[in-house]
Amino acid sequence: MTIVLMVMVVALLIPLYEAWQDENIWQTMLAFASIATKTSIMILVVAVLRDDWMIGVVGVIILSVGNAGLMLLAHILKRLSDV
Repeated sequence: MTIVLMVMVVALLIPLYEAWQDENIWQTMLAFASIATKTSIMILVVAVLRDDWMIGVVGVIILSVGNAGLMLLAHILKRLSDV
């Protein structure tokens, strides 16, 4: 179980490294969206391994609603750059 979680944490750090190298705001937002998705998948894996469905529900909520705020921020940034 710990090896799987360690591999997932390493996969989680890859977008952070890419966002740190690039100055483009869209690449940074894409990296944060990727981090949110990977974190929710990690929560779902832990929920299945522990057989705890309350944690799984939290993972599903993060997976389905977590990127909505990021999409709203992207839309606001696009509107501000148009003006």
